[in-house]
Amino acid sequence: MREPRRLREVLDQGQFAVTIEYNPPKGTNISALLENAKGLVGRVHGVNVTDNTAAVMRAGSLPVCRLLYEMGHDPVMQMTCRDRNRLAMQSDLLGAHLLGIRNVLCLTGDYPTVGDHKEAKPVYDLDSVQVMQLVQGLNNGRDMAGNKLDGATDFTIGAAVTPEADPLGPMLVKFETKVRAGAQFFQTQAIYHPEQFVSFMRSVRRFKVKVLAGILLLRSAKMAEFMNANIPGISVPDDMIRELRAAGDKHALEVGVEIAVRTIKAVRPHCDGVHIMAIKAIDRLPEILAKAELM
Repeated sequence: MREPRRLREVLDQGQFAVTIEYNPPKGTNISALLENAKGLVGRVHGVNVTDNTAAVMRAGSLPVCRLLYEMGHDPVMQMTCRDRNRLAMQSDLLGAHLLGIRNVLCLTGDYPTVGDHKEAKPVYDLDSVQVMQLVQGLNNGRDMAGNKLDGATDFTIGAAVTPEADPLGPMLVKFETKVRAGAQFFQTQAIYHPEQFVSFMRSVRRFKVKVLAGILLLRSAKMAEFMNANIPGISVPDDMIRELRAAGDKHALEVGVEIAVRTIKAVRPHCDGVHIMAIKAIDRLPEILAKAELM
């Protein structure tokens, strides 16, 4: 098994980091994901694996992270507060460390009513800030109750932020709270206004943390309109939507790739890396990496 180059090492050395994201399958057929990931070994620095994103039931993040680790990737395990209490979270984190996982992204998680199991009971025993504090404790050799561990964890702690939130003030307060809770890197919500992102970066540069700009691939005008209507903090500009619509159904994805590449090039001088999310279009990841000169 090839030992992956750690995302932490890339960030600590001040290199421009590139991470990507996979949704585990809704089922047990993981062949397409692994085939895609195989072609990206050595071409990206970290691979996020989502945790029942949008409250849709899928295979777990941890086993997929392990498979990617065995392939030579450095996985980023996502952990939401929606589905586990503090016992389960700590147990899963200890297990993740045993399996070689060294990055965790701490998230609140969408409420079950937005997903495909609307009757599921949410847990939310902790919030994302408390999970970061919990991970810090495990790294320091103590569980959340203060008990000493027989072997500490060694996680790099990640957090999420929405740089295009309106108003931005409360988000900046939350950013600082997460830094104080132990966040070492941030992967942002999708950005489509580079000038707003640059302003956000000026506001947070005083903190000694790394920020990776979120790049979400647009597949159609309809997708962009849906996000504008339903996802707080995301605002796809009208001119981008017109560009996608003019391309028609056949070529909208190609336009989405070009928009992603333009955005990466616009934000690159101002941040520490990019986090590329190509939902339902992971086959376009190599093309985005090549055109954005991220190889």
